[in-house]
Amino acid sequence: MSQETRTPDFVGGSGVRTAQEQAIKWTLFACAALSVFVTGAIIATLLFDALSFFTEVTPADFFLGTEWSPKIGQEFGVLPLVAGTLFVTVMSALVAIPVGVASAAYLSEYASESTRSVIKPALEILAGIPTVVYGYFALAYLTPALRSVGLPLSTFNALSASLMVGIMIIPMVSSLSEDAMSAVPDSLRQAGYGLGATKFEVSTGIVIPAAISGIFSSFILALSRAIGETMIVVVAAGMRPRLFPNPFESLEVMTAAMVQLITTDIAGGTVAYKSMFAIGLTLFTITFLMNLASRIIAERYREEYQ
Repeated sequence: MSQETRTPDFVGGSGVRTAQEQAIKWTLFACAALSVFVTGAIIATLLFDALSFFTEVTPADFFLGTEWSPKIGQEFGVLPLVAGTLFVTVMSALVAIPVGVASAAYLSEYASESTRSVIKPALEILAGIPTVVYGYFALAYLTPALRSVGLPLSTFNALSASLMVGIMIIPMVSSLSEDAMSAVPDSLRQAGYGLGATKFEVSTGIVIPAAISGIFSSFILALSRAIGETMIVVVAAGMRPRLFPNPFESLEVMTAAMVQLITTDIAGGTVAYKSMFAIGLTLFTITFLMNLASRIIAERYREEYQ
């Protein structure tokens, strides 16, 4: 009799737990679906207004034009903005990639646990600093410092902005690269030491090549972050479109052009207003292709260890 009375309780408890599991499952699904929905809504918004823009300005004039003056000359050539964006991205990469990989190699291969517990959080603090602070620092301190060593910089210039963007993305390169290096099995390191290799030779000849897929992925993600940076270049780089950027002079990038369009007195629905969405779609396409390339390369060169 006691067994018969306990069995319904057990079945009922199992049913409650199944219901709870289903509720958790659908809650997690809703969160995942929300992110997909928001992404799709953003893409749809960009496409709708960008296609409306291209009914008034031909794609050839937009993508191949060399003049950007939406308010005065009604010129909508995006090439100067793309050139400025790529210039800042390349310059920032020259700062972030070597410093980030060197920092990751030190943290993974040389630093003690106590040293790592101090240096790694200190590096990651850089990622928490508001980007507008980076921009103000570049404008108020970095540019005067570079002038003091003889560089002929204008008040707003590409060099200071690029250096600050590079410093900003160092934590991303360093953290992701260090994770990739730490995942390399110790057996590979011990094999190198057994052959008489030094720690430097093991680090550069074994660990870094073995972790190259993760390191390269960190490069792409960091550069995607640099391409989309706004406040640093708005504050420190200026807003002068240049087809051939000069590091000592001001320039304008795509994100800065979008800020300028949305903060001026242009009326909604005009061609100049719609051009903001065309720029956004172009920027989205560039970052999407970079992330797609990152995934392909990571899959191509990924090493799996037992």
